[in-house]
Amino acid sequence: MGGIAPRLLARSDEDEKTQSWVLISRLPGTADIIPDEPHPWAVQLGQTLAHIHTSDTDVAANLDTVFDRRGYRARLFGPAAHMVDNAWENTITTAPLVLAHGDYQSGNVIWNNGTLTGVIDWEGAARGSAGYDVGWRRFDLYLLHSEHLADVFLSAYQEASGTWIREPHLWDLWTLARSHEAVEDWVPNYRDLGRGDLTAIELRRRHTAWTHDLLQRHRTP
Repeated sequence: MGGIAPRLLARSDEDEKTQSWVLISRLPGTADIIPDEPHPWAVQLGQTLAHIHTSDTDVAANLDTVFDRRGYRARLFGPAAHMVDNAWENTITTAPLVLAHGDYQSGNVIWNNGTLTGVIDWEGAARGSAGYDVGWRRFDLYLLHSEHLADVFLSAYQEASGTWIREPHLWDLWTLARSHEAVEDWVPNYRDLGRGDLTAIELRRRHTAWTHDLLQRHRTP
């Protein structure tokens, strides 16, 4: 990953009698969800995700797919679920698989003096479509800032990866369907990083608003 991911330094032997452990390298920087300049911040997020997705596919060869983990079909809930379910066989599951981080959101990206220095928490890494990570990141940006910044991120990602995301609204809706029942649970994550204004009520309001807007714009006749 060219230094943006921690390195495995050591690990315990497998032993049913003791708790297992791993030792990884420390990356410089801290999480920052209140950037002084949001535009270049979003651009770096897009460029870094493109770097992850265009890495050697052998890295992900032995990983489960996102459909075996957090992206399974039965996890679709809420108003967006029907449209995503209708596109499941033709779009969602047929997209090319890349190395997906699985939880590419603000709390898992670290910065040092305005420069993105690393991506942490690779526990959810899997083989998945690019749209899986892209949609998740865009929703995080929508919650933190605006749809405009989510679009800035998407443009930077597509330019850096050389890949045009087909039907980006569908991946956004998949994110909304996956998070429909749990968005309020994200309050501590945002509060601890300085966004105490994102209460459970406010997160639900924003989730509902973007779901409604996307469905109104892209609902098929």
